[in-house]
Amino acid sequence: MLAGMQWLWLVPAALVLDLALGDPRLPWRHPVCWIGSWLNWLEPRARRLGGGRAVGAACVVLTVLLASGLVWLLSSLPYVGPLFALYFAWAGLAIGSLTDTGRRVLRSLEEDELPEARASLNQLVSRETSAMDRPRLKKTLADTLSENFTDACIAPLFWLVVGGPAGLWMHRAVSTMDSMWGYRTPRWLRLGWGGARADDVLAWIPARLGVAILWLTDRLTGTSARWQGSWPGFRRVAAQASGMPSPNSGWSMTACAWLLGARMGGDEVYFGEAVRKPLLGPDDDGGRVWDGPRLSALCQLMTQASCIGACLMYAAALLIVLA
Repeated sequence: MLAGMQWLWLVPAALVLDLALGDPRLPWRHPVCWIGSWLNWLEPRARRLGGGRAVGAACVVLTVLLASGLVWLLSSLPYVGPLFALYFAWAGLAIGSLTDTGRRVLRSLEEDELPEARASLNQLVSRETSAMDRPRLKKTLADTLSENFTDACIAPLFWLVVGGPAGLWMHRAVSTMDSMWGYRTPRWLRLGWGGARADDVLAWIPARLGVAILWLTDRLTGTSARWQGSWPGFRRVAAQASGMPSPNSGWSMTACAWLLGARMGGDEVYFGEAVRKPLLGPDDDGGRVWDGPRLSALCQLMTQASCIGACLMYAAALLIVLA
């Protein structure tokens, strides 16, 4: 059920604030930090109950109810409710901070500040960056920027349109659980299973919607023509994306790889363990690598796609609500 007219104004307002200012920098902690603290408190208690899949699933339900319930309550208050709603909608988006961090990493690389680049990139990835050289850092930056396009922008906007601020923070709570508990390691394989599967469900439509938005943005801006990229069609994108361990992460990565004409994916190291992932994008990269201009174009493409996606979802919601 769509959020209704009372919350649709939040879509453009929150995106403008996010792109202009990034994450809210206010005296109190970001809501994601509060969810993270809650999960750190919850973990040992969940393990005392066995730490199995059922316990993990119960933790997902409890976390979602607390996060979305509190957001709904504060956003529904008389007089100050709209201010809370705007704050939570703004804080729920992260495309501005994502691309800002990406540009900061790129500046450090171009200024030959590799330790600073590795430290900044560590804010975005869970893979090890300490031994990465400059080409590897650039390729990893391209991977994580495109992979996070769905969670940082399209999925929050989608759930904001569908369920208002409470719907957005239902998604953010699950996404935070997945990022903290959703690893396929012995420690998290059972307890984190529920959060990972819930995130797969909530991001399923946004991940595929994001590919359509990236494609449309390219048609309007001519990104692929400038960078010798080519669009293989949705079947080819789906075929490559389906080879990724996650059912959703590979979609925006594959689309960006094709549009910018350089490969993503491949072998990575997570928590000291090598993980083999499929290569995404053109079959023959022809020597085209993730250099500075290409990474700048990727940040620009994601920002433009965020604006176009917000406009499309806003217009579609208005048509449905007014029909």
